[in-house]
Formats: sequence, structure tokens, C-alpha cells
Amino acid sequence: MTEKGGSLPTPSSRPAPRTVALRVLSAGVFALAGLIFWTSFDTAKGVDIRSDDPLPKLSDNVRAKNARNERLEKQVAGLRGDVDKLSRRGSGLGPAERRRLDALDRAAGTEPLAGPALEVTLDDAPPNAVALVPGVPDPQPNDLVVHQQDLQAVVNALWQGGARGIRVMDQRLISTSAVRCVGNTLILQGRVYSPPYRITAVGDQNTLRRALDASPAIQNYLQYVRAYGLGWKVGADSEVTLPGYADPTELHYAQPVPAP
Repeated sequence: MTEKGGSLPTPSSRPAPRTVALRVLSAGVFALAGLIFWTSFDTAKGVDIRSDDPLPKLSDNVRAKNARNERLEKQVAGLRGDVDKLSRRGSGLGPAERRRLDALDRAAGTEPLAGPALEVTLDDAPPNAVALVPGVPDPQPNDLVVHQQDLQAVVNALWQGGARGIRVMDQRLISTSAVRCVGNTLILQGRVYSPPYRITAVGDQNTLRRALDASPAIQNYLQYVRAYGLGWKVGADSEVTLPGYADPTELHYAQPVPAP
């Protein structure tokens, strides 16, 4: 039976199963596209998320944190100086004890140090660097940047040359300082630096130069200087004042060895 006024559909008028499936698939594709567009809009929040380079935002954050650390270090240095003055004023120490304490501060690197100095500067090679020596292979990316071991080699050589104090960039090194690199940036005592890297050592300039020349690790670095144009410069200054180390010196994990 048929409904009033209707007729049975003929086989040619019925939708084919394949046609139904295509319609369902098309509807699913449009629904998925709409979901993707809505997710992109909700994620972007008005920001361009199509950029292929997220590093500018990361670099801005690093610079901001670095500047904040620098401000905090200056505040800590000022407060520490006030505490030291007040502590010594009320400690009841005699002149001999005060002189001994001052000598310990100088040896630990917490007091400014002045004297003749040698400054070593290391820098990455130009981005378009090529081999400068016949027969040398074309440089790889790692051949064109200053590495952690290069900075450590300079610092170690200067200590071996009798340096009384060393500054890397604008920070004084002490016995617990660690010169570390991540990629082509230096991380030193909570702050981040980019090349060129400057290392300044107070001491006898001739002895310091001989120590640099005698270092096998530095001689290896100089081969890359000649081959690919890495930066290397050694200069002398008759009078330099290194800042005192201003951060806390308390050890969190190491413990002093008990006296026998």
C-alpha cells in the first residue's frame, strides 16, 4: 500500500548505496575541517601560529631572565657587602684576625682584584666561512663555533700560568665556578652569554702568554683559527680591576672533610 497521493519509488529513483556513502564522507570531511579551524582559532588567540620560527619569543624570554638575574646579582652584592661590614664591626676581631680574614676573601675571589692583565677573546667564524688553507676539507657547522672545551682550555691555561684572578665576560671565577656551553651560548653562574667571549686574567703577562702557548688544547683550537677563521685575540692591559664574586658561596651538597 502507498500513502495518500504517493507512489512507490522506482529502482532508478532510489539513492545508490555508494552515493550515500560519499555524502556521509563529505559531511565528515567538512565537519573535521570546521573542527580544525576552530581549534586553530582558539589556540592562536590573535597570535600568528603559522610562523616557522618560535625562537624569537624564546630568545626574548632568555634576555629578560638574564637581565633580571643581573639586577638581582647586583642587589645581592650590595646586601652582602653591608652584611660583611656589620659582621666584622661587631665580631670583636683583632687586627691580626681581620688581616687574615681579608686575605681569605682575596684568595676566595670575593674581593676586587687589580693588576696587569691579559685578555683573550674567542669568537665564532663567519657564517659563510670556507676553508682558508689548501687541502683542508670544507668546514662542518661544529668547526665554525667556539665550544665549551675551548673556553675551558683558556681558563685552565691561565690558572696554570699563575693567574691571581680570572674574569669571564663580566663575572669573576671562583673555585666552584663551572664554564659550560649549551649550543653556541655560554652559561655561567645563572647567566647566558653569546660570542665573542672575553676572558681576562690578572697576573704576570709574560708567564700567562707562555702558558697559553704551551697548551695542547689551545694549539688545536688555533688550527681551526687558521683553517676556518675562528676568532682569537690576545691583548695586554697594564691595569685591570676584576670584580669580586658576589653570589652566595655556601655549598649545598659537598661537605668539608673532617680534620684527623
